[in-house]
Amino acid sequence: MKFTPANMGKFTPKILVFIVAGILALIFLATSVFIVDQTEQAVITRFGKYIGTREPGLHVKLPFGIDRNYTISVKTVQTEEFGYRTTSGGSNPKYEDRSNESVMLTGDLNFINVEWIIQYRIVDPKAWVFNVDERRNTIRDVSRSAINTLVGDRAIMDIMGIERSAIENEAMVIMNDRFNEYGLGIGVIAVKFQNVIPPKGVQEAFDDVNKAMQDLERLINEGQQAYNEEIPKARGEAEKTIQIAQGYATERVNKANGDVARFNSVYEEYRRSPEVTRQRLYYEMVEEVFKDEKNTTLIDRNLQNFLPLLNMGGRR
Repeated sequence: MKFTPANMGKFTPKILVFIVAGILALIFLATSVFIVDQTEQAVITRFGKYIGTREPGLHVKLPFGIDRNYTISVKTVQTEEFGYRTTSGGSNPKYEDRSNESVMLTGDLNFINVEWIIQYRIVDPKAWVFNVDERRNTIRDVSRSAINTLVGDRAIMDIMGIERSAIENEAMVIMNDRFNEYGLGIGVIAVKFQNVIPPKGVQEAFDDVNKAMQDLERLINEGQQAYNEEIPKARGEAEKTIQIAQGYATERVNKANGDVARFNSVYEEYRRSPEVTRQRLYYEMVEEVFKDEKNTTLIDRNLQNFLPLLNMGGRR
């Protein structure tokens, strides 16, 4: 319905007041209520001055632009790419070459193309909103400076081989120190080399280095596997030997304690009646010596007029 001089007379002042009040109410609600997602925090300003940070949930602020909220994602991992750009993802991603920002000079005066990414989170929303204007450019400039410095201190073969992980770790430390110094409000959680492309003259040597590293990794894995198989077995054998030794020691101790107790008992009896005890020990000794003998007759050598009789058992 168009408002024309012909139909304006149909709206009474009361209706116009209701319409204006409704519009103001909608503006009030739209500018005073906001929602912060679970992965976000909101920085609140009043007339441009920081007054607080809001956690996830439904919040109210002063309307009509008096308070403003800047919603910042604090749990999302953000990525910056260097040397290339991903133009399309999915199962068949496409990339745009940006080698002009990733070609570097190494410590032994070789050119090398290092493609890498950094991953970071916003850890201080207030600092992220207020402290730095050109945030993305600052992140990229600091990252390139750190990687250029570390690559420029090393030989090309080291960069392509043993020093690769060290450069990634040192770069992350340098970047975090610099971002903290600038008060950018972010924390780098990973620096990863995506591709290291050497000059054509050292490509074969680079391939040899990669093959050697793969062989080294394979040998380490094989050694670790052999270690995992043999060490538990050796530990089991050692534990078994220890248990056998402990059992033997316990047996010997118990036997020794029994012998001591028996000796003490015999000694006590000997003190009471030496002659009887001596004779009993003599008989026990003779019995022990001849316990395996058969058809043996023992007689007293002082015995006289003894007529030995043949054992006729079983004969008629």
